[in-house]
Amino acid sequence: MTTTRKQLEVLTDDQTPHKWCVLLREDVFKKFMSQGSPAVHKVFGGGSLFSPFLFGKFFDPSDAFPLWEFDADILLAGLRSSGQSSTVDWFQTDQDYVLKADLPGDGKNNVQVYAENGKVVEISGQWKQQGGESKSTKDWRSGNWWEHGYVRKLELPQDADWRRIEASVTNDLLLEIKIHKINPLDCDINRLTMKDKEAV
Repeated sequence: MTTTRKQLEVLTDDQTPHKWCVLLREDVFKKFMSQGSPAVHKVFGGGSLFSPFLFGKFFDPSDAFPLWEFDADILLAGLRSSGQSSTVDWFQTDQDYVLKADLPGDGKNNVQVYAENGKVVEISGQWKQQGGESKSTKDWRSGNWWEHGYVRKLELPQDADWRRIEASVTNDLLLEIKIHKINPLDCDINRLTMKDKEAV
């Protein structure tokens, strides 16, 4: 089997009004899962990046989560000790913050990555197409989004350079996001340049 790696464009200007305005509550999610198909369980089941229970307790994936403030081994320990496998990992190097996660679905992913206001990275995609009249009149992200798609919003660390985010998908199944860290020397140079301009 050949490996295909596709670079994703990281979008910065999303003009979708009312996106993620319908919050996913725990009782709604549990009811949705109890009536869900195997596809629903693959998208939102334990161990998925898009599961509201990924971090041990319910957390709406459309709310930004400070992922890199936590160690993956510690935060996912409960999930792993219960015998569930996780398809998510994150870590940091001296140069980057890295997230790796399996994408839900059958290998035909339409995942999108957004950098919002320099503070949040958003990963979203559709797992089920909208049908009927609502398809042409309403974006799936502005209603009960979990019925058609998935999202995970992550807070960016303060030293993350939101202008330098790289995203790729391998074999339409594995998402990798690299967020470069701001070089502290660049910050010092910029501060000195600003002071020089103010002195003039």
